[in-house]
Amino acid sequence: MSNIAKSLLKSVKCGRAVWLRSRSSACCGEQRFRQLVLGIETSCDDTGAAVVDDAGNVLGEALHCQKEVHLQTGGIIPMVAQQLHRENIERVVREALSASGVSVPELAAVATTVKPGLAPSLEVGLRYSLDLVSRYQKPFIPIHHMEAHALTVRLTHHVEFPFLVLLLSGGHCILAVAQGVSDFLLLGQSIDIAPGDMLDKVARRLSLRKHPECHSMAGGKAIEHLAQSGNRHQHTFRLPMLQYRNCDFSFSGLQSLVNKAITEKEKEEGIQEGEILSCVQDIAAAVQHAVAVHIFQRTYRAMLFCIKNSILSARNAALVVSGGVASNQYIRKGLQALADANDFAFLCPPPRLCTDNGVMVAWNGIERLRAGLGVLHSTDGIRYEPRAPLGIDISKRVEEDSIKVPKLKKKIQWLAS
Repeated sequence: MSNIAKSLLKSVKCGRAVWLRSRSSACCGEQRFRQLVLGIETSCDDTGAAVVDDAGNVLGEALHCQKEVHLQTGGIIPMVAQQLHRENIERVVREALSASGVSVPELAAVATTVKPGLAPSLEVGLRYSLDLVSRYQKPFIPIHHMEAHALTVRLTHHVEFPFLVLLLSGGHCILAVAQGVSDFLLLGQSIDIAPGDMLDKVARRLSLRKHPECHSMAGGKAIEHLAQSGNRHQHTFRLPMLQYRNCDFSFSGLQSLVNKAITEKEKEEGIQEGEILSCVQDIAAAVQHAVAVHIFQRTYRAMLFCIKNSILSARNAALVVSGGVASNQYIRKGLQALADANDFAFLCPPPRLCTDNGVMVAWNGIERLRAGLGVLHSTDGIRYEPRAPLGIDISKRVEEDSIKVPKLKKKIQWLAS
């Protein structure tokens, strides 16, 4: 084992494998004492709550999605999101508890996302939760939103630490090694905007809300839908950061290139901004492809780095992908092919658990409760944190290794088509 592995890897004893089971299986007559956690999620624009037990049973969940409101305004307005959380959090929590058949006194703890996220949204969830734990004298478990996304896979699949995790969402793009609960090595992250944010902005620039097939779709989903019938070869966008041999991401420059191409096509077709281009499907396909290949390249380097430095074992390495953008089938297909070509197991939570939800927060609470990490019996001084790093940052070490990534077309055959 190399020196870096010896210095970075910690011995982690993982709990037994946990599988997602239905409410009916949870009620099949087990007499053992169960630990129950209520999870509350309000980091951005979804109000979520769920009750999960320590065997991985999702006993009850509820979610209020703000998508329709924010589609009307062209993007998330923090104070609007906050007001919607305030209006819905009581009902969402009540519905999750009611569906679970569990009362608050029966809970072992309340887990709530406190970082990172939109400050006004985080505030609502934290204030509500602190009032709840104070009223019922329950332990409180503050949750890191990205850690919750990373560990959701352990609810749905048999996966042991360590594993490589790629977190793709509207607010984040992160490559890290999960060594244990609350034990991460950060390999790289976006230095500007996240892929989901970029795709949403491109969708707005293309006025996809006016497209008859996309009027009710979020931006990224609209891009994915139109890309299916587009020809990506009609437009070629220069990929970001090719000269940097690290695992960081950048999407703002790519977005500028796309906006420039859209403006040029509007002039060619003689239409105004806000009208639908005849080549909108081709642009969507090319944009999606560029985003995907940028993600593939950085992930490939992360795989090579982890194997080279014995951070992951070549015999049982795994790539876990989560976050809202992980539901994009084009990106998921490419990552699956990349994992297969490098002998990595490829694991994703189901799409409904890739987006923000209360289940992932409750499950992270169960994991922390088992490990005895971050379970607070006093909430004095607890604050929400809009910005919060994930784990120990070793991205400079990745850059120092300067690993050259082989051509992806040799690894992912359909990229050559």
